[in-house]
Amino acid sequence: MTQTPDRPTQAVSSDFEFFETITLRYADNDGHGHVNNAHYYSFFDTAVEGYLRAKGMRDVLSGSISTPVVASSCRYFEEVAFPGTISVGVRVERIGQTSITYLVAIFVNEEQLARAQGTFTTVATSRDTGRPVEVPQAFRQAHGL
Repeated sequence: MTQTPDRPTQAVSSDFEFFETITLRYADNDGHGHVNNAHYYSFFDTAVEGYLRAKGMRDVLSGSISTPVVASSCRYFEEVAFPGTISVGVRVERIGQTSITYLVAIFVNEEQLARAQGTFTTVATSRDTGRPVEVPQAFRQAHGL
């Protein structure tokens, strides 16, 4: 991550090993001519799902376990607009007892600095009871913990 005097800490593309490419749609823009803020959360959700599938973790976090999103955040540094494609970087930022927090960031073209970035936190829960359960050991091991 990089920080300059006039900007808060901002993710750089080298902070990520996984990227999900998303083609922007005309409908993503709002009346101001840029992607509406609400769409960023959809991009984050799509990218985290892509990350889990690419890393073979979707099966680890399914079956008797559900992983609903319990918190998310987004910081906007620079506008993104249709037409174009974005790359959404994803990495696991933290694995708690029952939660997983991902760092996600949006990059345009070959830019090194994120146009927007945020966090996406899920909690492992039992499909039977809806109560939190421990993050599966297989997920922890795949992430070096």
